[in-house]
This record gives sequence, structure tokens and C-alpha cells, in this order.
Amino acid sequence: MKRLLISASLAAVAALPSAANAQAIPPAVVAVVDLDRVQTECTACKTARDALKNQALAQDSREKTLAAPLQTEQQAIQSAVDALKGKEPDAALQARYKAFQNKAQAAQTEAERGRAQLQRNQAYIAQQIQAKLNPIYTQVMQKRGANVLVEQGATLAASTAVDVTTDVLAALNAAMPTVSVTAPAAPANTTQGR
Repeated sequence: MKRLLISASLAAVAALPSAANAQAIPPAVVAVVDLDRVQTECTACKTARDALKNQALAQDSREKTLAAPLQTEQQAIQSAVDALKGKEPDAALQARYKAFQNKAQAAQTEAERGRAQLQRNQAYIAQQIQAKLNPIYTQVMQKRGANVLVEQGATLAASTAVDVTTDVLAALNAAMPTVSVTAPAAPANTTQGR
């Protein structure tokens, strides 16, 4: 009887589809996207690139504007020190030098803040674009019947038939006609005064 039950159990197990067959991985249907082209040609990307370029030029101009009078002041102070021929500078010259150091430090701090803002702006633009691209990838893959999307730079070769760059670009232009080019203000430094 025991043998009969074991034989019946084995027959029943053999008749059931195996769990491995039920969870078989579908064949890969690969699509390729050229992200360099997407980031170069998308409308919002072009606008953002131009805005960042203008911001960088303005920052460079501001830094030059800050540096010019400091250079002149430094040369004047150096001339005054050279005229002393090794003698100790008087209180007025020392005060002038201290004021120069404060101005130079303030200019450096302002320049660093400006450069940091440019970096935040660039990261913020990239973040906005990436947030729009992620659902577009899924949408384009579904539309084209793909279940794997690969960046063109990660491929050795691919047929143009699997290239979905134009689809991704069109969807990004529709979903994101513009992009904010100024990042939100940086959080205040809360560690000061502690």
C-alpha cells in the first residue's frame, strides 16, 4: 500500500508543470538609445546648455570684476612696503593691508558661492531631465515591444532597427519643453555656531 501511495504521488508530481517552467524568462528583445544625441538635441537640453553657458560667462565676468581692484590695491600696498626699504610699516599701512586681506577673502568667498551655484544648477538640470527620461524609457520599450533598453555607448554594434533614440527624443521634447535652470537655494549651513 505504501508503495502504491508513493507511486501515485510521483505520478501526480510529474503531471504538474514544474515551477521552473512557469517562471521561465522571456527571450530578450533589445532596444538601443543614444543618450548623447538625446542630451544634445532635446529642446530643453539646448536651452539649458545655453543658459548654463551664460551663467558661467557671468560668473567669470564677476570674478574678474572682483579681482581687478584687488590687484591694483595689492600692487599699491606692495609699492608702499618696498618704499620702506626694510623698515616696519606704520599703523596706517598695516590697517590698509588688513582691509585688503578682508576684501580678498570676501571676493574669494563670493566667487566660491557663485561656482557652487553653477554646479548646483547643472546637477538640478540633469536631475530634472533624468526624472522625465525614466518613465519615457518604459513607455518607449512598451511601444516598441522591447524588454531591455541599452545605451548605445555600451554596445559594440547594433542594427538601426533596434535604435529608439528618435522615439525617446520625441517623447522627451513632448514631456519637457522647458527646464528650470536655477537650482533651489542651498540649505543653510546649520553647523555654524555649534
